Amino acid sequence: MSNTPVSPPTQLGLAPSPSASGSTTRQTIAASTQGVMLRSVMKKYGSTVALEGINLDVPAGSYCCLLGPSGCGKTSTLRIIAGHEEATSGDVMIGDRRVNDLSPAKRSTAMVFQNYALFPHKTVWQNVEFGLKMRGVNERERKPRVDEMLDILGLSKFASRKPSMLSGGQQQRVALARALATRPQVLLLDEPLSALDESLRVKTRGELRKLQRQFGMTFIQVTHAQDEAFSLADQIVVMDHGHIDQIGMPQEIFNAPASRFVARFMGDNNIFVGQVTSVAADGDARLIQIEADGLGTFLCRGQAADVGTTAACCIRADRMQVTPLSSAFDPTQPNQVAARVVSVEFTGYVTRVSLVIEATGQEMLYKVSTHGWMTQPLNEQQLVCLQWSTDDCIFLSH
Repeated sequence: MSNTPVSPPTQLGLAPSPSASGSTTRQTIAASTQGVMLRSVMKKYGSTVALEGINLDVPAGSYCCLLGPSGCGKTSTLRIIAGHEEATSGDVMIGDRRVNDLSPAKRSTAMVFQNYALFPHKTVWQNVEFGLKMRGVNERERKPRVDEMLDILGLSKFASRKPSMLSGGQQQRVALARALATRPQVLLLDEPLSALDESLRVKTRGELRKLQRQFGMTFIQVTHAQDEAFSLADQIVVMDHGHIDQIGMPQEIFNAPASRFVARFMGDNNIFVGQVTSVAADGDARLIQIEADGLGTFLCRGQAADVGTTAACCIRADRMQVTPLSSAFDPTQPNQVAARVVSVEFTGYVTRVSLVIEATGQEMLYKVSTHGWMTQPLNEQQLVCLQWSTDDCIFLSH
């Protein structure tokens, strides 16, 4: 990702800062930003293992999202990087420094909490100043840095207000200004959008991404929302029960989930389990054949598989073709099943169709644009044929 500063976003409330000092601040932070490395990091709470030997590399200047359901270990990981939790074993590196034994204030990180943690009795200006005071920055230096950060984030006119007088989005920008004023090498964000309503959440995540690009800083954010991670991240880390299940760019996670867990968590993937019956070279990948009891044959693409093992493949709900079932249906052909329409749900641009496979009772989901659905609507309880291309059928390695 390029670290070249871009024009500040004005349409969402962030005022442009043409001043030389604002540019200097962004350049200073970009020059000092560092990557984060975790090596065999384990965290135990008594006999409960929260993290199982985490290994992770977050490149300097990138936006990384830790994604997963509640209890998967993503917040523990963030707090260990920040120094608010101590790893039971393993190493935490920020740049080339091992920081395990350093306090949060000495790690060159800053954290934005889920509830923003603003002081209700302090003004916006005082809230932003607080982080600098805690780090021992003298008063002469604090004032221009606070003023500058309020200017960059479009908060100058709110400097004398208390947090209760601000909107949710404005409060979040105050928390960001407080964190950025300390000029951290890494900014850590713990579900910073969860308290916002949907429309404000969409706008604010755009602000976050633009800020990250402006400052060229390493951002690591915890979220459980797939759309949030897809829209923000250069790197997504999908976690499950204390371990990392898959790391990749948003497009990789969406188009090629590596496991049944990731396929299910991403949603809208139909998963089939069976026995691997053949594996053949097919360019850079392998053409893998899976036989599933009661369902037939599935051909999918993957990197490696062992004949005779139990395995799975998946097809996205929007990558199938659906036609009324006819006498021409041949159950011996791969990548097709007969199913019955259970319900049709209109959600706006997209129509969701729930189905049940006749032979096994397995539930399936089909998604199509509402415009496309209107050209060939199907009725509830109608029998249909679902079929898809081998290129769209993904082998799940675990």
